[in-house]
Amino acid sequence: MKDILLISSATFGMQAFVTLFVIMDPPGATPIFLALVKDHSARKRVQMAWQGAGVSLIVIVSFAIFGKFILDYLHISVEALQGAGGLLLLLISLELLTGKDESGEKSRDVNVALVPLGTPLLAGPGAIVTTIVFVQHAYSLEMKLALAIAIIAVHIAIGLTLMFSTKVVGLIKESGVTLIARIAGLLLAAIAIEMIVQSIKGFFNL
Repeated sequence: MKDILLISSATFGMQAFVTLFVIMDPPGATPIFLALVKDHSARKRVQMAWQGAGVSLIVIVSFAIFGKFILDYLHISVEALQGAGGLLLLLISLELLTGKDESGEKSRDVNVALVPLGTPLLAGPGAIVTTIVFVQHAYSLEMKLALAIAIIAVHIAIGLTLMFSTKVVGLIKESGVTLIARIAGLLLAAIAIEMIVQSIKGFFNL
């Protein structure tokens, strides 16, 4: 019986890892990350890669522990959370598409590893809701432990993916980074619109 429980817990953890990895999609976030950190030094890019993964981990763990309570207490629906995240990403995507560059002290003080990379791009509504669902289905201590390992493993994978992606910036030079920024803006706008549409569908049960 114990062996069956262990196998079940391992399977549960693997399912959680794969599901979260697909939803958070670190390879898909890579061009957006590169566009956001293009003006920083190589060392700073690596630092921001791990900062983004770390922020995402904190958000996901927080919602894993307190998520359902927070949403219920504030009377926030998943659809509202999704719509808000979509609007935030849409604003960022418009800046990337238009090439808007807010230079000066204000822009240097803003850490894009926190917002929008850490959240809502990585730790977005989809990942948050998925985590809450997995927590609700973790019936045993072993399954909860497997879920915790899966969440940590996903964010290590995210950090490594973003860290190694910084090597690309040195190869493609300034013009290549500008092109990536435009493509990233388009992709981010599409993600934002999809989140908003899904939010509207959820509100009206479409």
